Amino acid sequence: MTGVGAVAGQVRSSVATALSNAAVPNAASNPATSAAGMPFAGMMRAMVEQTTALDQKASQAVTGVMNGQGVEVHDAMIATQKADIAFELALQVRNKAVAAYQQMMNMQF
Repeated sequence: MTGVGAVAGQVRSSVATALSNAAVPNAASNPATSAAGMPFAGMMRAMVEQTTALDQKASQAVTGVMNGQGVEVHDAMIATQKADIAFELALQVRNKAVAAYQQMMNMQF
């Protein structure tokens, strides 16, 4: 597994653990739902799945270039950059969510 793939796997497992431990109430009664009615946990799950799909596509493109399977170098570079940007976004969202959680846990009432 590549360096990005390994870290993506760690992020995926961390998010999956957090999502499985979190109780998600009914979307109709949840004030944290988006305008489309998808709870935050669902949006995070979709983001991780999209990031994983982009990483797999980039890996296939790079493998295609290395094996001479007719994949153009610029297509592989574009796929790699898309996967990198998606991963960086997922990482920053995770960092902000963890920081918000820690800030809430430090509040004293």
